[in-house]
Amino acid sequence: MNVSLTDRPAGTPTTGRTVRVGVLVTALLTACIAFQLNASMLSPALKSIQDSLGASSAEVGLTQTAFFTSAALFSLFLPRLGDVVGRRKVLAGMLALMAVGCVVAALAGSVPMLFVGRILQGASGPTVPLCLIMLRQEVTEPKRYGTLLGMITAVNGGVAGVDSLAGGFLADKHGFQAVFWAMAVVALIATVLAATLTPESKVADAHRMDWPGVALLVVSVGSLLVALNEAGKLAAANWGLVAGLVVVAAAAFAVFWRIEDRSAHPLVATRHLKQRATWATLLTTTLTMTGVFAVMNGLIPAFAQDAKAGLGMTAEQSAWWTLTPYALAGLAMGPVAGRLAATFGYGRVLRIGLVGSVASVVLMIVTIPEHSRVMLLVTSVLVGIAYAGVANIVLNGLGIVLSPNENPGFLPGLNAGAFNLGAGLSFALLFAVQTAAQPSDPASASGYVTSMIAGVVIMAAAIGTSFLIPKPVAAEAQE
Repeated sequence: MNVSLTDRPAGTPTTGRTVRVGVLVTALLTACIAFQLNASMLSPALKSIQDSLGASSAEVGLTQTAFFTSAALFSLFLPRLGDVVGRRKVLAGMLALMAVGCVVAALAGSVPMLFVGRILQGASGPTVPLCLIMLRQEVTEPKRYGTLLGMITAVNGGVAGVDSLAGGFLADKHGFQAVFWAMAVVALIATVLAATLTPESKVADAHRMDWPGVALLVVSVGSLLVALNEAGKLAAANWGLVAGLVVVAAAAFAVFWRIEDRSAHPLVATRHLKQRATWATLLTTTLTMTGVFAVMNGLIPAFAQDAKAGLGMTAEQSAWWTLTPYALAGLAMGPVAGRLAATFGYGRVLRIGLVGSVASVVLMIVTIPEHSRVMLLVTSVLVGIAYAGVANIVLNGLGIVLSPNENPGFLPGLNAGAFNLGAGLSFALLFAVQTAAQPSDPASASGYVTSMIAGVVIMAAAIGTSFLIPKPVAAEAQE
């Protein structure tokens, strides 16, 4: 399909279009599923990798960090590259590189080779925001776009929990290589669909990439992400290295700002960075992720598996009782939340999701002393609805609908970076609080409770900053 489209404001009639939306959504959904498998399918196979490659848990963990760091850094500039050279080209190229990374990882006989494979897979980092931008070029009616946005973004919270379960099954029966081969097959299918079933679109006036700006922003954000990962080691961290990386990040960003102020073709115009649509959205995303991400992806599974202070479940049981229902709830709620945001306002629905997330975590805190599996299941579902199904959906959507028409790729890219930055901060901060509050009695859950209280406080701050996000009028249904 060789249709080439330039960006147009929301509300522009779409008569005469040659792309069937159902076909487009199928291709975009497949791309998002392929990315999500790379992000979550490997978790149950980490022990198999350790045993097969004779590696330590720290070495294998570093390959995971490499993937997420790579994903965050590619997210900073690939959406803008899509504005310049064409989004279909960039999406298909990302997915093809992901498939190559899957093959490299499947053939890995050592940790360094696995490391290279995971970095290549990370090139797919901005898959979701790029897909949402492409969808917006085809679907301009607010309610319909909101519904489809929610459907696509909901996959980003987990493929109904099937991804982790399938990863565990393949690793147990056929070794970790089978997990990567499965990822490779899905990535190849997604590449073909993206290349053949999606239209080409780009910004008419965008002709050049600001590569000096890209390099400085990547150095700045990359240094900060590595510093956060090192700080998460707590007592074992090299704090001199952390301080040095923070200085490098600040210096690179200062030079980046100066260059962008003078560039004729900036990656990010500084006037846009100064707008509330940018910094308030990025701050709210970072605070939300910092407050909730490690709770559901670290603290609660750890509590479920803790034989003394928690419920003493196995890793598989923990997934069934917490992560799977959490993912299923988010997947079911996503399309509903997207339509509600377009109907009643993105800001209003976002705050409902954030308040619901706070209330759900507070309920977790209150019921933890009961050691009840049923309450753990119920609260995991509630967080899945409120955060994964509402707040996460709307925050992703705001990155799309608040981005300026002349540079639609910049805010989704920065917002993807904010999601990753918040995730790193969440593990570093909340686990540091847990360690500091850890009681002498190993049967006490007070360390978990205290760290979750810290998460609630941070999410409350996110509710406050959400009021600063401007209303995306063009993306909401008008009476």
